[in-house]
Amino acid sequence: MGVAYANFVRRLFAKRNEGADGLLHASIGIAGEAGEIVDAVKKHWVYGKTLDRENVIEEVGDLMFYVQALCNLLGVTITECCGSNIDKLNQRYPEGYTDSAAIARADKPRGNYEDRHPTDAVPQ
Repeated sequence: MGVAYANFVRRLFAKRNEGADGLLHASIGIAGEAGEIVDAVKKHWVYGKTLDRENVIEEVGDLMFYVQALCNLLGVTITECCGSNIDKLNQRYPEGYTDSAAIARADKPRGNYEDRHPTDAVPQ
């Protein structure tokens, strides 16, 4: 389904679909659909409502649409992204998840997060 779905999304992702516009469109779509999922789970968790499983599945599909659109814009496949994630997490958690490994972040150069100030990346 990989190539077929990528082409399907390419055909439907028709507005603001290039360059920075496309990246922002796909990213906002991902955030919006993730919010829809969080809202459905919140209603289940906070209010004790029955989880609307069909709605969550629909929203996950919508989320995947935007993830695929972003992958298309970046020229990568979802499979490549998942493979990269596996490599990163295997390096970070060689013995399985632990809080200490999560904090140590063995896959990142030392000082990548803790030693930075939020304004370090802002051009002067």
